[in-house]
Amino acid sequence: MTEPTSTSQGFDYLIVGAGFAGSVLAERLANDGKRVLIVDKRPHIGGNAYDCYNDDGILIHPYGPHIFHTNSREVIDYLSRFTKWRPYEHRVLASVDGQLLPIPINLDTVNKLYGLSLTSFQVEEFFASVAEKVDQVRTSEDVVVSKVGRDLYNKFFRGYTRKQWDLDPSELDASVTARVPTRTNRDDRYFADTYQMMPLHGYTRMFENMLAHPNIKVMLGTDYREIADFIPYGHMIYTGPVDAFFDYCYGKLPYRSLEFVHETHAQEQFQAVGTVNYPNDYAYTRISEFKHITGQQHRHTSVVYELPRAEGDPYYPIPRPANQELYKKYAALAEGRPDVTFVGRLATYRYYNMDQVVAQALTTYKKLTAATPEPEAQPVG
Repeated sequence: MTEPTSTSQGFDYLIVGAGFAGSVLAERLANDGKRVLIVDKRPHIGGNAYDCYNDDGILIHPYGPHIFHTNSREVIDYLSRFTKWRPYEHRVLASVDGQLLPIPINLDTVNKLYGLSLTSFQVEEFFASVAEKVDQVRTSEDVVVSKVGRDLYNKFFRGYTRKQWDLDPSELDASVTARVPTRTNRDDRYFADTYQMMPLHGYTRMFENMLAHPNIKVMLGTDYREIADFIPYGHMIYTGPVDAFFDYCYGKLPYRSLEFVHETHAQEQFQAVGTVNYPNDYAYTRISEFKHITGQQHRHTSVVYELPRAEGDPYYPIPRPANQELYKKYAALAEGRPDVTFVGRLATYRYYNMDQVVAQALTTYKKLTAATPEPEAQPVG
């Protein structure tokens, strides 16, 4: 990747952010013959999905585990242009009452926790017998207690949610816990998507392939504000925090952040599955072991502890009605800027999975190119 050079022509697009949203749009537009400058203040491409080899030669995800899963054939077909895949189905255990139990809650979770031997039909009846009637599901607490009752809610969800968000589930939008299903069978996969896989050589290699186009210039370690007035460009695509773009004129949008503590251990395996959740004990929410996820063979292993924080890089928009109302003010400002396209998690203040960001970027590309009128044919004579 070369440093951009200022030419009399400049660039057709200035893209702020080299994560999924920015990189997909850069590749698509460059493939159309557009000249693209993509800028990121971090010293690497890939955004939070960036991966690298640590000092021990183990492939790690510095910003926590990123597991790719999707139901979209379009997304898979697109990304497959830039990477081969390794099949991987993520499994998670939760440390509850001295046991490691499957999460999402399934038949085995209930039977092991309570010392029962229920069948799939009987566990459905069990859930119905312990579920609390909720007239209108509004909060994350409502979602869980209306499905599996108060005890399972307290053991698996309440403590984890309070650590993750520093709020009780009764204070959070229903969408937070609605993401985690409850199963009556023994399916212990964390995701149920049709396609579950990991880039064979890692995310960074995939991003490198995506951005390896002669029409794309990459500038890292740079704040776009430092160069936007000096490098000519036609249109900006912005994937950073929308409140920062408008200088926090309505105040900061609330986010939760994370601190990642990485450790390498002189043993081949640290835990039985990719991730173990700790809903009730310790300050961290989970421990993930990368070799499960990447499939790498190595005599040592590396893990990461995740500790939720109030301050730091913005990771999770806090889903509360007041925050959405604040975002709407920024969204109105964004609509008033036809010279800028806002796309991605931070620019739209939404928690998207990776495949959803890719899908949003592909849709945005179609809208951008559809909005570019073809020159009208001039009458002859």
